[in-house]
Amino acid sequence: MTPSPSPVAVVAADAPPRLQPSLYPPPFASRMNGRLKHPLGELFGLTNFGVNLVHLAPGGISALRHAHTKQDEFVYILSGHPTLHTDEGNTPLAPGMCAGFKAGSGNAHRLVNETEEQVVYLEIGDRTPGDEVSYPDDDIAARMVESQWAFLHKNGDPY
Repeated sequence: MTPSPSPVAVVAADAPPRLQPSLYPPPFASRMNGRLKHPLGELFGLTNFGVNLVHLAPGGISALRHAHTKQDEFVYILSGHPTLHTDEGNTPLAPGMCAGFKAGSGNAHRLVNETEEQVVYLEIGDRTPGDEVSYPDDDIAARMVESQWAFLHKNGDPY
């Protein structure tokens, strides 16, 4: 069977959502219940970087607060007013604002929807092999192994 060709263009909001809401192991996965990701880059066969259209319900969070060793990340707010949580503190964001997180900076970050309206944003990150992720607020660490995330306790024991 021949694989389906990639589309030339799509309406981002019509892209199918990711079937698995979170890659985190329990009990962390349930904390992502207010987040819905629509993988956009994968629709076009992109492999060097990922692009997601993300919806955060009121009270939702983008991720556990984290920092990558090798992956640059970028977010662009389309609608709503999330709060960016970083090592510097909390920063209110609004539509049209963006934020970037350089690999290896150690600056842990996440978005939190502390409002009563939905937040929608684009999330872009590269896929550099050998990436590791630290989570300063939780007993979890992640390591990219053969294109898959392996989740560990901070002491190195697997989940």
